[in-house]
Amino acid sequence: MKTSNEIKAGLIDIATIIRNEFRTISGSYAILLVLTGGIFMYGLLYNYMYAPDVVRKVPVAVVDNSKSELSRSYIRLLDATPQVNILTTGVDYAEAQELMKKNEVAGILYLPENFEERVSRGEESVFIMYETTSAFLYYLAIQEASSGAMLALNENTRPDMLVFLPREDATKITSAQPFNVVGTALYNYTKGYGTYLIPAVLIVIMFQTLLMVIGMISGKERQTRSLSHFIHPTFGQMMRIVTGKTFVYGILYAIFALFLLGLIPLIFGLPDVGNPLYVIMLLIPFLLSTSFFGLTASIVFTDSDAPLLMIAFFSVGLIFLSGVSYPLELMPWYWKASHYIIPAAPATLAYVKLNSMHASMAEIHTEYVTLWIQCAIYFLTACWAYRYNVKKAKA
Repeated sequence: MKTSNEIKAGLIDIATIIRNEFRTISGSYAILLVLTGGIFMYGLLYNYMYAPDVVRKVPVAVVDNSKSELSRSYIRLLDATPQVNILTTGVDYAEAQELMKKNEVAGILYLPENFEERVSRGEESVFIMYETTSAFLYYLAIQEASSGAMLALNENTRPDMLVFLPREDATKITSAQPFNVVGTALYNYTKGYGTYLIPAVLIVIMFQTLLMVIGMISGKERQTRSLSHFIHPTFGQMMRIVTGKTFVYGILYAIFALFLLGLIPLIFGLPDVGNPLYVIMLLIPFLLSTSFFGLTASIVFTDSDAPLLMIAFFSVGLIFLSGVSYPLELMPWYWKASHYIIPAAPATLAYVKLNSMHASMAEIHTEYVTLWIQCAIYFLTACWAYRYNVKKAKA
């Protein structure tokens, strides 16, 4: 059994590691920039770009070379949609391009001369819609409006002629028994892209920035050989290093989580229907497993700049691995395995269930248990990784 002096010495070691870790973070401008930029600026900027979540009345210019009754009907239907506002119909294509270059319109609808003639012959009619990418949601809004207006025009033209379908398909469709489909967007009443995406991104931001901070500190330790003072790197010493460092990261990211998961949803009106206690219970294993995962990965960080290049570009992949944007059940086995290896994936899925779908802890049981298993495994691998780092520094 350990004596009281040994326990006291161990606690002093942990306190020293905590103090040194805080000193390292506060003394590095690069790390402070990642924390403030990644958490505060990235969190605010990402939400600002997707505000107000649903785009309405996007200005569109129409180039109507058909000048027919059918083209005018389509233009009226398009203008009646909530997403689009027809700014002008009396321009040619070159003038419409100039309007787009001046940011006066965000889209151009081009109707060719044979727009109505093709329909009269029973052929598939064609129109072209150009969209700007100056704002994230313009493309989606214009596409939804043009498709909806096309379907409405197609419905109004039945059964004599089908606007956007070839003749061989007309008989099958007109003879089919009609039915009404009513769709309800569960957990996303605005049908907005930001409402669906941002809650998942907030967890990914925490995961990536924490890995960057750990990687930058570990890389600096490798560069300066600051771990070489451990004469005999025992497993107990490595446990104290991992514990002290994880305590620092947990304190910092508890504060950042209050901003990202508490204040940001209030500012931008994001889904926030989850039980705060459940969210806290989820964050505990998530932050622990992420810290241990980052400390395990420290063996590959040979300098303080490498983590920025290795980690910064995986946000899209992490969103897909979480199962939020693509069903986990349809993934190949190797991507499913990655879902259970990287802490951000189950944590993101669990947070979306809790905060956007009002799930209970029983309904995130799989993700919650996965995170705790990761904590146990990555704690041991983190101790091994730092023992390797110490021996590498002494060599």
